Amino acid sequence: MHLSIGSPPVDIYGSVDTGSDLVWTQCEPCPQSQCFRQEASLFDPKKSSTYNSISCFSFQCVIAGTNCSEGDCIYSLAYGRGLHGSFSSGNIATETLTFGSTSGKPLEMPKIIFGCGHNNSESPNTPSNQTGTIGLGPGSSSLISQMATSIAGKFSYCLPHEGSSTINFGGIVAGAGVASTPLIIRDHYYLTLEAISRTLLPLEYHSNLKLVMSNMIRAQPIEIKIGEPGLSDILCYNISSQPELPEVTIHFKGADVKLSPSNIFQNISDDLMCSAFRGGDANTIYGNIMQMNFLIGYDIEQRT
Repeated sequence: MHLSIGSPPVDIYGSVDTGSDLVWTQCEPCPQSQCFRQEASLFDPKKSSTYNSISCFSFQCVIAGTNCSEGDCIYSLAYGRGLHGSFSSGNIATETLTFGSTSGKPLEMPKIIFGCGHNNSESPNTPSNQTGTIGLGPGSSSLISQMATSIAGKFSYCLPHEGSSTINFGGIVAGAGVASTPLIIRDHYYLTLEAISRTLLPLEYHSNLKLVMSNMIRAQPIEIKIGEPGLSDILCYNISSQPELPEVTIHFKGADVKLSPSNIFQNISDDLMCSAFRGGDANTIYGNIMQMNFLIGYDIEQRT
C-alpha cells in the first residue's frame, strides 16, 4: 500500500496486514545490519516538521500497547513463525499521513500514531519497494481505528493474482452477488465458519481435508514436508499429470464463498503445484490466497 508520511511528505510502501494494528516504517537512524534493504531512502524524522515523539507517560503510549525505555515509548513486534517470520522494533510517535483519493486531491490525516522502526527484518519474498507494515487490525492503534470517524469504520480491497489494485476507505461493498457475514471483533477479526475450508487448519481437520481432496483429484499426490514445527505435510501434484482440480465452497454464517482452483492451489514451479491449505495449531486463518479476486469489505460499525 502506497501512502506518504511527514512534512514534507515522503513516500512509503507498506504491507497491508489485517492481523496486526500498528503502522510502522523503517526510520533513520538504522544501521545497515539492523534494517532490510529498500529502494527508497529511509524516513528521517528529523527532516519532518510534524513528527512528534511520544513519551512513556502519554495516553498515546498506553493506546499503542507498548513499553517504556528511558522515558521513550517503544514497540516490538513479531510476525509469522520460523523461517517465514519477521520483526520490527523502534519508537512510537505521531505523524501526518497523506493518502491519495478518488477526487485527485491528497487527503492528510494529522497526528496518526505510528512506529518508527530502527531494528527490522524482512520476511521471504518481501518486495524491494516495501518500507514497513500498514496495520488494519481492530486494535486502538490501527490505522482503521484512528481514521474511524473519517471513514465510518468501512474499508474494502480486492487482491488480484497479479499486478496491483486499490484499497478503499469509507466505501461500502454493495450490489448483485454480495454476501454478508457477521464480523466478530476481538483481538482480531473473526468469522463464523459453518463448514470446512480455510488456509490454515487444525491438524485433525487438515488431515481429513487432505484425504477428501486427494480422493477427488484423479492423480498421484506428492507429499512435501514443510520442515517447520507445528505444520503438517502439504498436498502437492505434478502439473504434467494434468489433474482435474475441485472447487471448494466456504460456508460462513449467512454467506457462501465459492473458491476456484486458483484459490486452493499455488504453482510452486513449472511442474509442481501445492494446496494452499496448511495444517497448524488451533488457530484458523482465512488467508489472502483464498481472498484473491474477491471484493472484500469490512464494516466495523455494523460488524459485518
